[in-house]
Amino acid sequence: MVSIKDVADQAQVAVGTVSNVLNNPDRVAEKTRERVLNVISELGFVRNDAARQLRAGLSRTIGLIVLDVSNPFFSSLARAAEDRAAESDSTVLLGDSCHDAGREGRYLDVFEQQRVKGVLISPVGNIDSRLEQLRAHGVPVVLVDRVDPQRRVSSVSVDDVAGGYMAVKHMLTRGRRRIAFIGASTDIQQVADRLTGAQQAVAEYPDAELEVVEAAAMTVLAGRAAGELLAERGREGLPDGIFCANDLLAIGVMQAVLLIRGLRIPEDLALIGYDDIDFAQSAVVPLSTVRRPTELMGRTAVELLLEAIDRTAAESRQVIFQPELVTRGSTL
Repeated sequence: MVSIKDVADQAQVAVGTVSNVLNNPDRVAEKTRERVLNVISELGFVRNDAARQLRAGLSRTIGLIVLDVSNPFFSSLARAAEDRAAESDSTVLLGDSCHDAGREGRYLDVFEQQRVKGVLISPVGNIDSRLEQLRAHGVPVVLVDRVDPQRRVSSVSVDDVAGGYMAVKHMLTRGRRRIAFIGASTDIQQVADRLTGAQQAVAEYPDAELEVVEAAAMTVLAGRAAGELLAERGREGLPDGIFCANDLLAIGVMQAVLLIRGLRIPEDLALIGYDDIDFAQSAVVPLSTVRRPTELMGRTAVELLLEAIDRTAAESRQVIFQPELVTRGSTL
């Protein structure tokens, strides 16, 4: 690899002169500047911006770790975060933890070693100790899709308890009484909060009941497997309303009950998801769902991080957006 010293030797100038040509060209005489630029072209020299930024403490890189980049919610959020970061001359490095705490930790190690200017993270579980470590090393952190109850760092999230409540309340007001909640492990805080909201809604109706079905993951295939298990009970044993912890699960359930078991939605059972991903509206039966302001969450997360980096906020901020019920054919 061609170094800055190779350029200096070939152009017969000091290393500092080459550096000035690259960073402060007005300080170099025109003839000298042209000679150095010609050598740079001849040798194919490429400046190492990463190393330069590390030395100067001027990193323009933001680290972002999401739970599952294959989930359209997180891919849309990441795109919005990238767009907002670009407006402040920053770039985003994306890491996908795949709901794996070990993998999440390795991404944090890499980001810390690269001295990113800050980290956005939708954590797998409890990362209190890691937050303290990052803060001690001067790396600002913003939690995404999770609230920091101790308010040590800023966060952007949605009131998922309210979202779970409005999803199930909607089905209850339409006469459904045997409700099933399908979600992955409640170790995932977002899933636990949506279940809490569902339980609160059911508690308002003495003749209603709520069954919890744990899916293997938050994916279409996991939803399809859960739907098949429920459909095996036959019409008499089926719930008459299903609330899925995200739209991917709901789409999988829809595939199982419609294509495999020949049941009808919403006649035999109502179905509602969560997130309002693009596929929800174009599903075989348009999917009712709870919408989260995905793009706004991504942009706000970057803005909170920039506040922390520039120390323009006196203290951390917890931004909590309210979800919105979107009703379509799967519950109507």
